[in-house]
Amino acid sequence: MTNCEKKIQGLIYDPMDKEILDEQLPFLDKLWEFNQLKPSDAEQKEQYMKEVFAACGENCYIELPFHANWGGHNVHFGSGIYANSNLTLVDDGHIYIGDKVMIGPNVTIATANHPIDPELRARGLQYNKDVYIGENVWIGAGAIIVPGVHIGKNTVIGAAYFRKPLPKLHCPPN
Repeated sequence: MTNCEKKIQGLIYDPMDKEILDEQLPFLDKLWEFNQLKPSDAEQKEQYMKEVFAACGENCYIELPFHANWGGHNVHFGSGIYANSNLTLVDDGHIYIGDKVMIGPNVTIATANHPIDPELRARGLQYNKDVYIGENVWIGAGAIIVPGVHIGKNTVIGAAYFRKPLPKLHCPPN
């Protein structure tokens, strides 16, 4: 079985395999170009997502910079997705994101993992577990979603808000 076949099946594989790298590098080149776009280049941003992502619905927007191991090639966006800056998608496996999801700045969603066995890990091997995020989810700033996680619809992840106002601070006079 080839490393590409192992990767697809979620088995331990070598991500530095030449066949995998030959497939991955063109997506990383496209990602570099994507990150050079200006904020006003909304049409080009949408075109990138439609061409490179596995799926991309309508009205999706990513603030740059954007980081992804495969340029988003294994990402499935629903419609109405907003992702703030510094989104990192470790998309060696598939990432499924439902409609109307908001993603705060500096969020990481990872599908790749490394074996617990130190000998396998020392060889740089990895395996992937897909991530599923339901519709109408808010992922707060700095959240980290690890491989294999399933997040249900209408969920808030890694964000805090206060139901009542914070107490006023009284500063002593100068």
